[in-house]
Amino acid sequence: MFYAIDILGTIAFAISGVLVALSKRMDPFGILIVATVTAVGGGTLRDVLIGETPVSWMLNLNYIYVILGSTVLTIIFKSKIDYLRKSLFLFDTIGIGLYTVVGVEKGISAGLDPIVCIALGTMSACFGGVIRDILCNEIPVIFRKEIYATACILGGLTYFLVRKLPIDNNIVFIIAGLVVITVRLLAVRFKVSLPTLYK
Repeated sequence: MFYAIDILGTIAFAISGVLVALSKRMDPFGILIVATVTAVGGGTLRDVLIGETPVSWMLNLNYIYVILGSTVLTIIFKSKIDYLRKSLFLFDTIGIGLYTVVGVEKGISAGLDPIVCIALGTMSACFGGVIRDILCNEIPVIFRKEIYATACILGGLTYFLVRKLPIDNNIVFIIAGLVVITVRLLAVRFKVSLPTLYK
């Protein structure tokens, strides 16, 4: 289940990277680079922080194949994808939900404190998108007033709360991931955002 979630998160982030690169009219090489850093950027930071090197995608080529496949299929079917921004938002949201859970679980496996695990999950979920937006000359979503990292933190807290219940760990993964996705979707739907310090 853990591996499946990691792969799904990689697919979601790779697609979101391709969509941003396509909107910037990049060439195929640029699209692949953006897709790759979006998909593995957060996981790379996570693994380096907990001393798990070489990082996961270097040890398992399935991640590379998944990114390549996702990139090619997204480019081929780009004409079928309506409302580019809505598609990007959806895949990015799914990605942060899945990667938050993976990051938290990795932190637990490394014996870290719950607070650190939640921070690790949040960085794991957000960092790939930060690199993507910087490369595409955009202000990273995490630095805007949108509910983004906050959704990841709530998902991490949910993970530890639900984990105390007598239920299967796979269900805990799903619930925590859905909390991140739901909070992000509802925040955008109802225009809920964090307060800013300027007028």
